[in-house]
Amino acid sequence: MSDIRSTDPTTADILNRALDDKELSVDDAVELFECKETELTMLIQVADELRKRKVGDLVTYVVNRNVNFTNVCIKRCGFCAFSRDFREEEGYFLPTEEIVRRAREAWNLGATEVCIQAGLPPKMDGYLYIDICKAIKTELPDIHIHGFSPEEVLYGAVRSDTSIEDYLKMLKEAGVGSLPGTAAEILDQEIRDVISPGRITVDEWINVIKTAHKLGIPTTSTIMYGHVEQSMHKAKHLALIREIQKETRGFTEFVPLSFIYTEAPMFKHKTVDGVRAGATREEVIKMHAISRLMLNNYINNIQVSWVKEGAEFSQFLLGVGVNDFGGTLINESISTAAGAQHGQLLKPKEMRNIIRRSGRIPAQRSTSYKILKIFDGAEYEDPLDKVDDTSRFGSYHQLIKLDEYRFKNILHN
Repeated sequence: MSDIRSTDPTTADILNRALDDKELSVDDAVELFECKETELTMLIQVADELRKRKVGDLVTYVVNRNVNFTNVCIKRCGFCAFSRDFREEEGYFLPTEEIVRRAREAWNLGATEVCIQAGLPPKMDGYLYIDICKAIKTELPDIHIHGFSPEEVLYGAVRSDTSIEDYLKMLKEAGVGSLPGTAAEILDQEIRDVISPGRITVDEWINVIKTAHKLGIPTTSTIMYGHVEQSMHKAKHLALIREIQKETRGFTEFVPLSFIYTEAPMFKHKTVDGVRAGATREEVIKMHAISRLMLNNYINNIQVSWVKEGAEFSQFLLGVGVNDFGGTLINESISTAAGAQHGQLLKPKEMRNIIRRSGRIPAQRSTSYKILKIFDGAEYEDPLDKVDDTSRFGSYHQLIKLDEYRFKNILHN
């Protein structure tokens, strides 16, 4: 690693404290978010060094499938191009038997996890999420259900007239193994009131997450950036995630999610002043590196979203503090709807090749980061790798055109 002493003295001090495993402050993080040129190079090197010390040279991934079972939603978030009003022609809703079919198909192809997230349909039966989990577990008792964001948990609790804690207990009993820590965006209420008025509040998000952790339900943690936030907002968000983790130890990973702007209403229709066209390449690099520095003492795993960043840039980010490549996904709909161009599926073999090209060792993991297989020798072909015709899985753009699952038709039946 290059000599840190050659950098700006303030930045050098921050980076040296990070290397000494000292906890960085919000102001430290802001300073790093503003760094340039030589300082950025040193930030990258320090993030990579901390990653290596913490988790070594393995880069993990999970074989999973996303099932975004409806895009109909009562909320109108400015960043979301996925949701549709229930009256719209593109609104769809998958019945429980189709959700189970998709989970079974994924399991037969080697998936260990099914990720369930969706819009918030109007007049939803509050026990729908519980029933979905029970149906999946009846058919596939050993698959891990990674399901329902804090926003969905809150909605389910409201619709069933149940407390957050009791609703989470029902989800756990029905088979939920972990929650995605999405719906976080930026954990700053003023920002949320601009980009997603009426969405789950910061305090509500924290309550759902802490309650889940208390009940032994682990969660991921995320940030969505590159829209109207400033460096201070990102720094405070990271510090808040760290404080929750110090209290609960329930986060399995942290996932930076850059804003996909192309089809996002607040950008496309200019409904929010000052919204940016997503994060720059430099901002993405800083976000991943600073996440490693801020969270390294408490959260081992920093994940890159290949859906957001693409395979080539994601490979580069493996050298910026990242140690996890996420999931195969099979059906990624939310980023695709927003205009992401990197596909809805990345096969395990492709992931392993990307990881190897970065000079690291690929390993398949479970949702809870148990290592299932290390690929440090001869190549291995997963069942999913053998699927030549991936069109069998369908796509988001096909799904919104199918009359079979049209939400409007379901309402009239």
